Amino acid sequence: MTSTIEISPDLITEGTIPFSAPGTDKLCETWYKLFGSLKTTSRIPLVILHGGPGLSHDYLLPLQELWSRHQIPVIFYDQIGNGKSTHLPETKGDETFWKEELFWDELDNLIGSLDLEEYDVLGQSWGGMMGSKWAGIRKPKGLRRLIISNSPADLNEWEKAYASYRKLLPEDVEAKLKKGEEAEDWVSKEYEEAMTFFFARHLVTIDPMPAELLDSLAWAGKDDTVAMTMSGPDEFKSRGVMKNWSAAESAKGIEVPTLVINGVNEGASDEAVKPFVEGIKDVKWIKLESSTHCPLHEEKENYLKVVSEFLLGE
Repeated sequence: MTSTIEISPDLITEGTIPFSAPGTDKLCETWYKLFGSLKTTSRIPLVILHGGPGLSHDYLLPLQELWSRHQIPVIFYDQIGNGKSTHLPETKGDETFWKEELFWDELDNLIGSLDLEEYDVLGQSWGGMMGSKWAGIRKPKGLRRLIISNSPADLNEWEKAYASYRKLLPEDVEAKLKKGEEAEDWVSKEYEEAMTFFFARHLVTIDPMPAELLDSLAWAGKDDTVAMTMSGPDEFKSRGVMKNWSAAESAKGIEVPTLVINGVNEGASDEAVKPFVEGIKDVKWIKLESSTHCPLHEEKENYLKVVSEFLLGE
């Protein structure tokens, strides 16, 4: 089967790539979108890994400006089970299927199908977590530089950070969170109001929330198979596949120049990214003081500057 591709005049390419996902007989497809040209520029293409698990590429779309500003081709894709890629709701709860290696296989398949001989990777949140282990364990051929953005190297440290932020919440907000947790009711109006308050402090501080982020959250609301199986409904305690997740050891195997980015008052705290900073051989760490978890939106110009300088530097 060949990829299906539509090319627009302004160098935006959209298509799907067949993916034989281990553990299912269903023919899967990975949807992708390329801004720029892989043939008419000498710049190394950048592959974007979105967060979640369970979101879509939409909230990272401002990174397309790396093409318009610097002629860096930017490749977005929706991970299997998310966004415009194949959904597998029948696998909800199947932790043997929704393993991290599934996403490594999909990424390898994308890179191979697009004939990328040399490329950079930027992973945000879960995308950086997944990408760091993929880089450290598989040591993929052709990977030139890696950006780990707002991603913990140890999920237990993320949970510790979130627990510390909860201590600073107004009493009524904390009470709503506790009530929801005790009843295991993650969808009540009260619980959702409390989470909205929490996220306004520690996820993204822009009000109203950026449209691209709302688009990604909408996809997660339509199909929560990936999110529920891999991390569960509780934002403060990971369950399922992600329980006790750590890249502390695999980080030591990353062999390419790596940029680690985090913000303030977010899950990817200084302690959470510490194993990346201390374990990766060739690493640069930048903390963006005017952002929490979504610096691409909270301080876009600075974020794009930091990212482009790292990618274009010698």
